[in-house]
Amino acid sequence: MARDYKKEYEKYHGTESYKKDRASRNNVRRKALRDGKVKKHSKMDIDHKNGNPRDNRMSNLRIVHRSVNRAKH
Repeated sequence: MARDYKKEYEKYHGTESYKKDRASRNNVRRKALRDGKVKKHSKMDIDHKNGNPRDNRMSNLRIVHRSVNRAKH
């Protein structure tokens, strides 16, 4: 059975809460790029320690390899 991307977007990726979470993650990534903490095309991710993507306090953020960050979920 083929994946229905349109339905998936409507049910999950297109919701307001998901859009706000994604925007918050993007803002943190851009700030880390400006501050020189990560580089473009590096294999590093910005990890939210408590799992809340809208909690962008510096004490809640850490820079980890993407395999570590994506494996924890």
